[in-house]
Amino acid sequence: MARHGAGEFDRAARFYARALRLVPEEPNALNLSGVLARQQGDAARAAALTARALALRPDSPVFLASHGASLAELGRAEEAVPLLRRALAARPGDAVSHRNLGQALLALGHVAEALVPLREALRLAPEAETHLALAHALHEAGDGEGAGREARAAIAEAPPELAEQARFLLAALGEDPAPDRAPVAYVRELFDRYAPRFDAHLVEELQYRTPDALAALLRQAGVAADGSHAVLDLGCGTGLSGRALKPFAWRLEGVDLSPRMLEQAGRTGLYDALHEADLLGFLPGQTRAFGLVAAADVLNYLGDLRPALSGIAGALSEGGVAGFSLELGAVAPYALGEGMRYRHHPDHALALLAEAGLRPMARQEAVLRREKGEPVAGLLLVAGRA
Repeated sequence: MARHGAGEFDRAARFYARALRLVPEEPNALNLSGVLARQQGDAARAAALTARALALRPDSPVFLASHGASLAELGRAEEAVPLLRRALAARPGDAVSHRNLGQALLALGHVAEALVPLREALRLAPEAETHLALAHALHEAGDGEGAGREARAAIAEAPPELAEQARFLLAALGEDPAPDRAPVAYVRELFDRYAPRFDAHLVEELQYRTPDALAALLRQAGVAADGSHAVLDLGCGTGLSGRALKPFAWRLEGVDLSPRMLEQAGRTGLYDALHEADLLGFLPGQTRAFGLVAAADVLNYLGDLRPALSGIAGALSEGGVAGFSLELGAVAPYALGEGMRYRHHPDHALALLAEAGLRPMARQEAVLRREKGEPVAGLLLVAGRA
């Protein structure tokens, strides 16, 4: 525990492992090993360890809080919420569990309910991470003024990565200039938490149809769905787009920032390879590797499309084709919307296609999904190597 507290994670892990070899069901060693695994980014192992600890001491508020936090980190918010509530009933002064409960409720879409534990967490321990969590909840609740106030408070206290995310929220509120792209950590965390309910929420509630519409436009543009193409699915998520792209592919690869999304995609059996990577870092190493590159609802997390379109062009083989979607509604070249996604002007996108050596083959305006009951206007584009 001393090594763990000092940040010597590898040494702490070795001591915990030795303790568990001596007493395999020692609950504190199991729980602390789980906490350490979560801090090291292995949420699945963390959940397995904290579950074993909780099974040994099912009424321990510490173990309830740890396992609830592990489940929330895995995106299993529905399971996390009752555990965190039980932990807080026994330890109402636990600021971290209040914050975890608020974030789990927010992930489930219970915005008003999430504000209560987040405000209590902030009262107990005014930390940058809690200011930012409350800022996002207030933004979801439609309180832009409150969201801006909490985001600015987060920046005043935050390390660089959290400060970048807070500034991105301020940009979405119109209080800061929009950066060239969404912060990588923000996108990864967003989709990690979203992964378990992604398909049902997107398809059933938001009426998401972009992958199927993009596949139909590819066919209209003359791209044969005959299993003859090496296909790259950018931002593959859980595999929704992979289902639409599979008929085109003799080999299908996916790339995504979110490890939780990739876990779900791997279970579909659709992909020959999956890569955990930022697309702007991944594409330059794929020179002429793919006959078809698709990006459904991915480029809306990028403002400046030049690096992405250049990377896509470079990854296409001779005669290769790219298909992607954009959100519309921006004055040229792009704008960051309140939903924290970028909208692009089609004329600017077409100019960048030409600059990248891609020629438009087909385009179609479409409703990409619904958001807060309103249709999200978009543009589907298919382009080939000039």
